[in-house]
Amino acid sequence: MLSYPAKSDRARRPKTLVVGLGNVLLRDDGVGVHAVRELRKLLPRRIMAVEVGTAVLDALHLFEWADRIVGIDAMQAGGEPGTIYSFGVEDVDDQRANASLHELGLIAGLRFMQGPRPPIFMLAVEPESMEFGMELSASVQQALPGLVAEARRIAES
Repeated sequence: MLSYPAKSDRARRPKTLVVGLGNVLLRDDGVGVHAVRELRKLLPRRIMAVEVGTAVLDALHLFEWADRIVGIDAMQAGGEPGTIYSFGVEDVDDQRANASLHELGLIAGLRFMQGPRPPIFMLAVEPESMEFGMELSASVQQALPGLVAEARRIAES
């Protein structure tokens, strides 16, 4: 008779998903995608980091796979450009009107999930510029290393 070893501690770890949100064509709005690109170089393979951008509905299967999610995005909250915010997704009410399904934000997109919603921790950066362009503004670029470090700390904890 064959016997199989018990699952290792590694197999029991929560499935963590880090998602970079935003539109990379609108400068600082794409900070989440820029952060995930940096995080991929630093995170262990057991943590999945993906560039979701504005395709939230296309990533629903990943949200349903995860036991916990770390979302990274830009957020206009009235602070100084480059300010980093951290909060739970339940702390935000997404009541903005969307012109199309392509503009769905994370919170609105989560309404389409099947089954229970995993815990979601958000990191956001106050943008300086939301004009057309693919490079981050100076203040958001300067905040990027701190944002990446905090996302890594949360994802690995």
